[in-house]
Amino acid sequence: MSPGLLQDIHSPEDLRALPRSSLRPLAGELRAFIIDSVSRTGGHLSAGLGTVELTLALHYVFNTPEDRLVWDVGHQSYPHKILTGRRGMFPTLRQQDGLSGFPKRDESPYDTFGVGHSSTSISAALGMAVAAQRQGIDRQVVAIIGDGAMTAGMAFEALNNAGSLDADLLVILNDNEMSISPNVGAFSTYLARLLSGRLYTTVREGADRTLSWIPPIHELARRAEEHVKGMVMPGTLFEELGFNYYGPIDGHDLDSLIGTLDNLKRIKGPRLLHVVTKKGKGYAPAEADPCVYHGVTAFDPGTGKMEKKSGKVPSYTQIFGDWLCEAAVQDSRLMAITPAMREGSGLVSFSERFPAQYFDVGIAEQHALTFAAGLAADGLKPVVAIYSTFLQRAYDQLIHDIAIQNLPVMLAVDRAGLVGADGATHQGAFDLSFLRCIPNLVIMAPKDENEMRHMLHTGYHHQGPSVVRYPRGSGLGLALETPRELPIGKAEILRRGRNTAILAFGSRVAPALAAGEALDATVVNMRFVKPLDEALILELARQHTGIITVEENALAGGAGSGVAECLARNGIQLPLQLLGLPDDFTEQGDAHAQLAAMGLDSEGIQRAAHALEGASRLEAKGRAR
Repeated sequence: MSPGLLQDIHSPEDLRALPRSSLRPLAGELRAFIIDSVSRTGGHLSAGLGTVELTLALHYVFNTPEDRLVWDVGHQSYPHKILTGRRGMFPTLRQQDGLSGFPKRDESPYDTFGVGHSSTSISAALGMAVAAQRQGIDRQVVAIIGDGAMTAGMAFEALNNAGSLDADLLVILNDNEMSISPNVGAFSTYLARLLSGRLYTTVREGADRTLSWIPPIHELARRAEEHVKGMVMPGTLFEELGFNYYGPIDGHDLDSLIGTLDNLKRIKGPRLLHVVTKKGKGYAPAEADPCVYHGVTAFDPGTGKMEKKSGKVPSYTQIFGDWLCEAAVQDSRLMAITPAMREGSGLVSFSERFPAQYFDVGIAEQHALTFAAGLAADGLKPVVAIYSTFLQRAYDQLIHDIAIQNLPVMLAVDRAGLVGADGATHQGAFDLSFLRCIPNLVIMAPKDENEMRHMLHTGYHHQGPSVVRYPRGSGLGLALETPRELPIGKAEILRRGRNTAILAFGSRVAPALAAGEALDATVVNMRFVKPLDEALILELARQHTGIITVEENALAGGAGSGVAECLARNGIQLPLQLLGLPDDFTEQGDAHAQLAAMGLDSEGIQRAAHALEGASRLEAKGRAR
C-alpha cells in the first residue's frame, strides 16, 4: 500500500489530532488495509469492513482508553485494533503468539473487555458504568452490539437492568441485518420493517440534523428528542426498558456519526443509538455475500477467490449435515435446531431440503435446548447442532430441562477439542468435564467418520438424552457405511499387545493406534465416555502393567478421570497416566502443533508409555524387596 494518513496513526490521540476533513480518506485507507491484510492471513472480514466509520467516530469523539469502548463478540474489532497501535502486528493475526482475532484485555489497554461469545457487551459495560459511578469517576462507557447479538436473552437482561439503574451508559446498536448466519426472529423482523419505511428513508437522508440542533439544556433536550423519537419509533421496546432512543442514522456517514456522538456525550442516563451499517462495506464480494466472507481463509483481494483446501475428504461437520438429511428422509419427526450457526454446523443443505423441520432460533443457546426439550416432550425427535464452546452457555437448560426429565434430545457437539485460530474463547476443551457428571446422559466420541454416523444413529434412537462430540476438521477419508446402532457403553479393542493398555477417546484414537503399533501395546477405542465400559477397564487392568488414557479435553474431570474413578472404586492400583489438555486456556495457534506440544500425538503417547513402563519396573522392584 502507498503511504498515506494511516501510517502516522499509532494511537487514537494521533487520530484525534486530525481535522475532520481527513477522516473520510483515512476510512478508505483503513478499509484497504483490512482487505489486504486479511487476504494474506485469513480471519473475520465482513464485520470489520462494516464498522470502519463507526470505529473512527468513536475514537475521534471519546477519550479512549479512559473512556471505555466495549465491543460485542469482537468480529468487528479489526479497525479498532489497527487504530490502537497494533497495525504492525496484523501479519501475525490469529497465529501462535500473534495478534488475537478478538479483543483481549492483556493485549492492549484499549481492549477494555475480552470477548469471543455474543451478547456480553451491555452487561460488561453496565458493570463499568456502575463502577465509575461508585468511584466518582467521570467516564463515558459505550457498548457496541450488533442486531444479531441483540436477539440473545442476555442482552435484554442487561438492558432491563440498565434502565432500572438509570446508569450513565451509551449502547450503540449496530444494525447490519445479520450476524454470522442471516438474522431470524421477531426482533430482526421488527427492525427490517422499520427500516423499509418511507419515514426512515427521510430521517436517514437528514441524519446529520437529528441531534445537531439540540441545545445543551437538559429539559429542552429531553423535549426535543422525545419529539424526534416519537416520529420515528413510537413506543419502542428500548424506551419501555428505560433507554432514551436516538436514530436510526447512517453508520457510514462520518459527519452524522461524529455530530451525534458528540451530542450524546452531554446527555446522561441510559441511551441507545441505532446505527445502520452494511456488512462487508467497500469490498464488493463481501457486500454481495457477507455470510461467506464473515470468516475467510487467505484470498485474492482482486477477485475475492479464496484458497481451497487440498484434498476432498469431507469434514466432520459435513458428515453430520449429510447424515441429518438422510435421517430426515426416514423420519419426519426429526427436528434440527441451531442457535444461529447454520453454515458453521453444516445445516445449509438441510435447511433448504427440509425447511419445515429446521429451526434457527437465533443467538439463544439456552432457548435452543429448552425448545428442544419441549419438542421432545410432545413426541418429536430434536437434534441440536451446537459448538462445544457455545454449549457452555446452556448448561442449566441441559440439566434442568433435558436430563432431569430424561428427554430424547440429541446434541451434535461440533468443534470439540482444539479449534486453532479462534483461540481461548472457542476451544472445545471442557465439554466432557461438564457433561460427564450429568445423570441420564449418554456421551459418545467417534474415532472416524463412519463411527460418527453410527453414533449419530445410536443417539437419535436412544430413548433419553445423548451427546455426540466431534472435532473440527476432516475425517480420515473412509468409504461411508450404512449407519447402525452401537451397543451403548461398549468399547472396541483395536489391537492386543503387552505391558501397556492405551485407552483412547474420539480424535485421539488414531494417534493412539499408531503409538500402540510402535510399542506393541494394547489399544482400545473407548467410544463411550458415559457410560464407560468398566468391565473392559477392569479386565485390562488385570492383564497389563500400566494404563494410559488419552483425550482431547481438559484433564480435570475428563474421560481419563472417569477411568481413574473406576479403578479406585474397585480398589485397583497400578501405574496410570492421564493425557489430555492442560489446566490452562489454550490460545490461538495451529491445533496440530499444539496437540503435539501437549504430548497428544503418537510420539507424545509413546513417550508417556515409556515413562509409565519405567515406573512399573521401579514399582515391581519395590514390591520384590
